[in-house]
Amino acid sequence: MASALAPIFSTKSTSVSVPSSLSTSTRINQKNPKVRVFTKPKLNPISALSDPYVLQIAETLEDSLPSLSSPTLQKLRETSSENLLSTPWPSRKDEPFRFTDTSFLKNSRIEPILPPKFQASSLDVFSDTLLPTISILDGYIMNDLSRLTELTSGVYVGSLLSVKSEAILKRVSEYESGFNGDLFWSLNGVGAPDVLLVYVAEGCKVENPLLLRYISGESSDKGLKALPFSNPRVLVLVEKGGEISIVEEYVGGDKDKCYWSNSVIEVVVGEGAKVSHSYLQNQSLNAAHIKWTWVQQESTSTYEHIEVSTGGKLSRHNIHIQQVGPDTVTELSTFHMCISDQTQDLHSTLVLDHPRGVSQQIHKCIVAHSSGQAVFDGNVQVNRYAQQTDAGQLTRSLLLEPRATVNVKPNLQIIADDVKCSHGAAISDLEEDQLFYFRARGVDIETARKALIFSFAAEVVDRFPNASIRKKVETHIRELLDPSRP
Repeated sequence: MASALAPIFSTKSTSVSVPSSLSTSTRINQKNPKVRVFTKPKLNPISALSDPYVLQIAETLEDSLPSLSSPTLQKLRETSSENLLSTPWPSRKDEPFRFTDTSFLKNSRIEPILPPKFQASSLDVFSDTLLPTISILDGYIMNDLSRLTELTSGVYVGSLLSVKSEAILKRVSEYESGFNGDLFWSLNGVGAPDVLLVYVAEGCKVENPLLLRYISGESSDKGLKALPFSNPRVLVLVEKGGEISIVEEYVGGDKDKCYWSNSVIEVVVGEGAKVSHSYLQNQSLNAAHIKWTWVQQESTSTYEHIEVSTGGKLSRHNIHIQQVGPDTVTELSTFHMCISDQTQDLHSTLVLDHPRGVSQQIHKCIVAHSSGQAVFDGNVQVNRYAQQTDAGQLTRSLLLEPRATVNVKPNLQIIADDVKCSHGAAISDLEEDQLFYFRARGVDIETARKALIFSFAAEVVDRFPNASIRKKVETHIRELLDPSRP
């Protein structure tokens, strides 16, 4: 397909179209004056900043995708392509990645995943849930793996390319976040084959939670150094007074397989609207999982986020929340767990610009492996006009093995002068007094440790609003703590 980045790498044609960011010099072939020979391009300051490796991945992504019929998606790809021209691959010298090593990705062979060709209906995705479900297989929306009951009037769930309503298309075309994330945000914009749209009209309240199940089907063996690469993308638009509960679940097949899921979800919460967002990440322990969650909250709206992340060799979640109106409420509850040679990374940013905003964040993590690492970088910005803000942030971590690592960076920036804000951080092993309490009552040390560890996680797990999801997560965590448990 035609690519905005392809000319940078093109060597097959005697006639090369050059982007405006590049300039070339030519000379005339003396034997055949009609043939122009292109010499090495002279880079202007913009293209000189380009990272050839990043551009090569972007070009490979673009070449793997079909042509588009959606102006909105085409604009997304073009904007993301432009951003990649000046976005290098992140290193440990960059502050946002100081504790996160991405060489695992760079040293692998990145392979964009083509549309699934196998019999997708053979996958069993409904045996463990009764919730309305839409499945995304390797970044592609799969209608034959989806089960949607009759939706409330004014609610649309499906492919952006399949929207028939002119009113919804107009609303989507008007939406533009203007947010520029990091490299992985832009790679998703280039490589997303489609956008799953969840639209809730004004005043509509969706009773049952909507399950978005992300399935990683394509994978490779560990020794092959190949990473099948998928880029699922979701846009949630909830109009004034609307309500919806969304559950995102990421699952992989074999726990030893390698792949890379690079996901983005954008959530717009209208005036007085409410979104409950549950997020479960249980990918292969040899996989890479990088995710962006971007949220915009209008006045008097509520956004609740509950997260449990236990999978992935490299797992990083970037959350950016912008309160764009007064009297908004934001609640973030996250739990990460490392049971092997893993990195679990959470970078969150909450920006408050208006009066009487409320935000509460609790982050917990457990590192139960000597080579495991957890990272928390939480930034709360209370700007000048965010008076009478009530913002709290707390992070607590358990290190259960020698040489296990947690890097914690809570950050509370306050410019307003009439606020109620607090934050705290604690890192420790289990307390001896707690263990003694159990042992004094005849409970053996191993059982006592497992009970205390599970209760540490339960503070977040108990906040899942759906009972079936809560039970599923509880069972999963108990299995991780005791693999021999039936």
